[in-house]
Amino acid sequence: MGNGLYTAAAGLAAQQAWIDSLSNDVANVNTPGYRAGRVAFRDLLYQQEGGLAVGSGVAVGDVGRSGKAGPMTPSENPLAVAIDGPGFFQVRRGDGSVALTRSGNFQTDSEGLLVTADGDRLEPKLQLPAGTNLEQLTIATDGTVTAGTTKLGKIELVDVPAPTGLRPVGGGLLATTPESGAAGPAVGALVDQKMIEGSGVDVATVMVDLVQAQRAYALQSRVIKTQDQLAEIANGIRR
Repeated sequence: MGNGLYTAAAGLAAQQAWIDSLSNDVANVNTPGYRAGRVAFRDLLYQQEGGLAVGSGVAVGDVGRSGKAGPMTPSENPLAVAIDGPGFFQVRRGDGSVALTRSGNFQTDSEGLLVTADGDRLEPKLQLPAGTNLEQLTIATDGTVTAGTTKLGKIELVDVPAPTGLRPVGGGLLATTPESGAAGPAVGALVDQKMIEGSGVDVATVMVDLVQAQRAYALQSRVIKTQDQLAEIANGIRR
């Protein structure tokens, strides 16, 4: 009887992790460059009871990011760039830490440095001289930025060995982890000027999964309630 409680409790924890991931996806459905969450489950230990293999429920085996890119949409912003292929932009946050993002809707700050909409500075730094005409600004597919015939710098892309191991840190930003590996130059990735990568969340799929997860959570709760009722009956018989 106790095994039933432990199994249901493990199921509740696993379904809650899935619901949390799906809820985060819904909240970021309009976040540029956002990659949908991915949750995988694994079986817990099996035990032999009466000659039968009885499981102990499930647990979250892996929580990561989907590799599916979002749709590309045109932008009037000359500094907006989208990544065609694998890779990330590298930005420096306000606390000095470095993070990765797929959102390339850049703008300039008071010093002419390229920053994200939240003010995180592009790394390596790229500064536009005062008076630069953005309408004459071109960004090549390799990230080279020029104004007329003057080269101003380059938008460099990075990638990690295991992108699914990246850790979300808010605002559509990701941090490297031991599971993801360190960031290095991206291979085979290009940038498209005046394009923005949208969120990779499929709303219809997420809503279906959310209903499924909520129903599974409710069933696990019912199992715990049933186990509690059986325990109460057993205690009454013993008295």
